Amino acid sequence: MTAQIGSSRVIIRVIALLLGVTLAAGPAAAQTAKDLVGTWTIATVMAEQGETQFEPYGSNPEGILMFDDNGRYSLVLLRPDLPRFASGNRTVGTPEENRAVVQGSIAHFGTYAVEGGDTLLLRIEAATFPNWNGAEQNRPFTLTGGKLEYTVPAASGGGTGRVVWTRAK
Repeated sequence: MTAQIGSSRVIIRVIALLLGVTLAAGPAAAQTAKDLVGTWTIATVMAEQGETQFEPYGSNPEGILMFDDNGRYSLVLLRPDLPRFASGNRTVGTPEENRAVVQGSIAHFGTYAVEGGDTLLLRIEAATFPNWNGAEQNRPFTLTGGKLEYTVPAASGGGTGRVVWTRAK
């Protein structure tokens, strides 16, 4: 009887070990809004329109995303090669300067929540793309270590976007 109990314990430990390995290798655990709190810097932005993929903010975009613990966020993304305004005054930029800035940047802020552990809900209060003002956007996401990835189902430039952020150090 003692031998059976001993071997049963060994089997239980082996099963627990195997389950632990299986669970660790399985899908990522559900995330909460608290898991996003902090400052993030942009790594990559890839847009897709039909069969065409491109980097709307260039190959080395600049940007910051901040989530606070009260459910508020702010986001700024821009191309690093935006032109300086020849006039030195942003209110009198040339049509070309203004076009480059509008096409090479996006900023918005509002509140956020996590739904179902894998969907980031952004309630956009205001944006440099006014069509998003007052909008709610669901963005499927994954959070792995210090990397946050999400999909923008309806990007401001059309099509979809895949955005990757890294936690700021």
